Amino acid sequence: MSSNRGSMLCPSCGKLISVGEERCPFCGAWRPGMYGATPLIQRFFGRQFDVIRLIMVGCVVLFIASLALEPGAIFSGGLFNMLSPGQSALYALGMTSGPLLRHGWWWTLLTAIFLHGSLLHIFFNLLVVYQLGPAVNSVYGPARAFVLFMVAGVVGFALSDLVSGAPTIGASGSVFGLFAALIVYGRRAGNSALTLQLWPWVILNFVIGFRMAGVNVWAHLGGFAGGWVVAEAMRFHEDKREGLGMQLAAIGFLLATAAGVVLSFVKSVAIIGG
Repeated sequence: MSSNRGSMLCPSCGKLISVGEERCPFCGAWRPGMYGATPLIQRFFGRQFDVIRLIMVGCVVLFIASLALEPGAIFSGGLFNMLSPGQSALYALGMTSGPLLRHGWWWTLLTAIFLHGSLLHIFFNLLVVYQLGPAVNSVYGPARAFVLFMVAGVVGFALSDLVSGAPTIGASGSVFGLFAALIVYGRRAGNSALTLQLWPWVILNFVIGFRMAGVNVWAHLGGFAGGWVVAEAMRFHEDKREGLGMQLAAIGFLLATAAGVVLSFVKSVAIIGG
């Protein structure tokens, strides 16, 4: 339960103030305590919000759910498509496509980020998230890192849905956004060694995507571009702590994605039942 008593750091200027202040006495921010909710949000992101674990757990949980919804399709794809969920299950959990986007299923731009088409698909995407995510989290902060991850994925799928329209899923667009964010950091921080290390990996993955069938290059391109633009607009964690607005945006993305999974399932069941 929120309270109007106690102290907190102003989300705008970072100075210590009373929770119940109508305006911050240092920067003039209006209702910085949000009636006692701001300290709870700050504590959540300070100690409890493990963005990398959240992303990985979300992907794994939905992968297991997609297999459980259509178990007959699990072993129908051969060695390289082992443990591949069926398309009906993926649609029920939030796969995106051009036709779905045109029919108003905008939330699939969020939910599709956490869905994967095979064991190898989720393994390689989460491996890169595990490798790059902690660095992005450290440089930008957990809320910024999650917003960056989500926006990159949304831009990637939006481009894919508009250009190809094909059904698509996966966190790879968001992964390319993480690459872009670290390259932006390296360039702005003067760390040429970091950028020189990352560019070959980005180029190699783009080349592999163009040469392999079934890889959504449009989502990769959009994710990289989206991650780059968002990272350019963001502060680094060492420059300025995360503000309340960014923390609320991260929570908004999280809640909208969870609600989108439920909405996709309900609508899919209704379509099947109708």
